[in-house]
Amino acid sequence: MTRAFVFPGQGAQTIGMGRDLAQAYPAAKAVFDEVDEALGDALSALIWDGEIETLTLTANAQPALMATSLAAMRALESEGFAITDAAYVAGHSLGEYSALAAAGSLSIADTARLLRIRGTAMQSAVPVGVGAMAALLGLDFATAVEVAAEAAQGEVCQAANDNDPAQVVVSGHKAAVERAVDLAKARGAKRALMLPVSAPFHCALMQPAADAMAEALAGVALAAPRVPVVANVRAEAVSDPEVLRALLVEQVTGSVRWRESVAWMANQGVTEFWEIGAGKALSGMIKRISREAGTKAVGTPADIAAIKA
Repeated sequence: MTRAFVFPGQGAQTIGMGRDLAQAYPAAKAVFDEVDEALGDALSALIWDGEIETLTLTANAQPALMATSLAAMRALESEGFAITDAAYVAGHSLGEYSALAAAGSLSIADTARLLRIRGTAMQSAVPVGVGAMAALLGLDFATAVEVAAEAAQGEVCQAANDNDPAQVVVSGHKAAVERAVDLAKARGAKRALMLPVSAPFHCALMQPAADAMAEALAGVALAAPRVPVVANVRAEAVSDPEVLRALLVEQVTGSVRWRESVAWMANQGVTEFWEIGAGKALSGMIKRISREAGTKAVGTPADIAAIKA
């Protein structure tokens, strides 16, 4: 059985995530402590006892989800599982940073600081209300790309997330995204809805954030990952640290090619995907991409006990 470890992105956050891991596993608690120290604030207190509105702010959600994923990975490792049990690792958007940290390419402290910068830069790249994102359900990717291009009308409207065969997210100027919703319905989408997000991620409007990440990443050490990373913007495995550094910058304005990434791993023989961290959103997408694939959620001590059983 060939396995991949995958790491969730923004939207999976919940108050209390990872607390039971930290209570059950000293190695998991150490991750949250390291992230708190790296950021110089008590992010773990916000994750476990804060307000969801504050946790959902991009600058908080991104390092918080990474911390929870790495805590789950450390808990797994303390039970005898290893990152090298996977043939590949991959993550959805910010989850790519979690994958890199899990594979030893980035330190946890550097990853936390990078994600705080990334979240802040993405939030501030576009004034509130100027940009938007929408989910188009029931359209294939090629049709969604056509809809986005037709909706742009001189503004930005791009296919931002190719999540699974029936879910594409578009991103750009608010009016253009609203036009895309109407066009998608006219083209036969089952549903097309605006998303409650604070900025238009993964489109050309994020260029200021990409510039900020280029500067931040230039000052950080990246090692070769112990397991190849299937990169969002390439949808294939990458192991060269300098290529990975460049792709993390490109990822800010580029599409998250999740459907293609999962299909690529399945074509390489991956039969089981373990979702490491909060929620089960990726598992649902994976099932729609590759019906034969097995999935496991690894976010709680109970999940780990079930895997050991």
